[in-house]
Amino acid sequence: MASITFKSFIGLHQSSMEKHHHHSITTPSKCLVPSQLHYRRLNVVAAKSSPTITGRNLRVAVVGGGPAGGAAAETLAKGGIETYLYERKLDNAKPCGGSIPLCMVEEFDLPMDIIDRRVTNLKIISPSNVSVTIGKTLKPHEYIGMVRREVLDTYLRDRAVASGATIINGLFVKMDKPQDRNEPYVLHYNTYNGKPAGERMSIEVDAVIGADGANSRVAKSIDAGDYEYLIAIQERIKIPDNKMKYYENLAEMYVGSDISPDFYGWVYPKSDHVDVGTGTLRHKPDIEKLQLATRLRVGEKIQGGKIIRVEAHPMPQHPRPRRVVERVALVGDAAGYVMKGSGEGIYFEAKSGRMCAEAIVEGSENGRRMVNERDLRRYLEKWDTKYGPTFKKMDMVDKVFYRSNMGKEVVVELFRHEYAQKMILESYLYKTVAAVNPLERLKFAVSSIGSLVRANN
Repeated sequence: MASITFKSFIGLHQSSMEKHHHHSITTPSKCLVPSQLHYRRLNVVAAKSSPTITGRNLRVAVVGGGPAGGAAAETLAKGGIETYLYERKLDNAKPCGGSIPLCMVEEFDLPMDIIDRRVTNLKIISPSNVSVTIGKTLKPHEYIGMVRREVLDTYLRDRAVASGATIINGLFVKMDKPQDRNEPYVLHYNTYNGKPAGERMSIEVDAVIGADGANSRVAKSIDAGDYEYLIAIQERIKIPDNKMKYYENLAEMYVGSDISPDFYGWVYPKSDHVDVGTGTLRHKPDIEKLQLATRLRVGEKIQGGKIIRVEAHPMPQHPRPRRVVERVALVGDAAGYVMKGSGEGIYFEAKSGRMCAEAIVEGSENGRRMVNERDLRRYLEKWDTKYGPTFKKMDMVDKVFYRSNMGKEVVVELFRHEYAQKMILESYLYKTVAAVNPLERLKFAVSSIGSLVRANN
């Protein structure tokens, strides 16, 4: 396996097991005002009494061109906002498993030609190699979409530009905060318009959306706080056509301490290759060994394959302490919206970007008024109400089932129940709780208790 060197991740909480170097690129701490130092609910004047903007529309910078940034920029531009979308690597293929739920295809009107595979069977393999295939409860039109991030991200950015956003091929460096409530933010960035070294430039905007990933510089600029993160590694492997046929509509998940002590390994099919990866929170220095173990578990199904790309990235394990400060908001990975246990993030990235942008459009009355912190907090209120309980439930599931091999065996055993399959698939595909027969719920509860008792004996 090719060796890969991991960089230090800025703004993420380091476990006591590891030592990393932090590189500070934030503005001086003297620029921070009291409201940025401690999270608290503020009584701010509502948007309708905010000043009207004359001679122009509200200006918003979206930093980061992934699903969160693309969705935010499109919504802002359609809502009458003067929108600037910043992305350093327009051809970037972000390391990502690339699974998306059916509801995302519908909600974001995604064309079918950007979806590589429509998976209808998900096989889960236990530490003892017992396998269960999930998918029999799917309806004929239902599937899990598999995408490549370079394809999805480009599509969403292009659609934002078509809606009126201005895309800037540049790296956000730092941000000067306003001294007055209605003064602009000044963003400093390096632009890369055909110049390898880049050119330092700046722009004034009225609000900022940080969609720049787990290692967010925008988050650092507003003292958003740290969070624990999981390191994931993934190899794109080109396998022979006859082996690729096996994964035509199948994805696999492997659990066990050899794969990861606190996460899982995966094989996700794409257009002409499979993504094979794993992740860990507590054993980051062992990530390459865990990846090797993952490939060994997959075994002959990828034998003869060629590794065409090795990727690694951090995955947040909970939301940041502060996600909105004055007229700056965080969305996607920058805010910490990755589902614990499952690692799902693409849908939550795009959804949070859109919800944040909708709050700005509404608060500014389609770009005619200045926005304030209260306007941006409406996005947080809606987000936490809709998705907060689900994130908490998954955190509990992670603590109960992912901490031992026995717990992982129990997970696989429970997925033999049609009730469990129906619940997990409908919850994933539509981000809703499936309606079930109370008797089936009771049967499953009894079975779950029995499995947990056996796991702890």
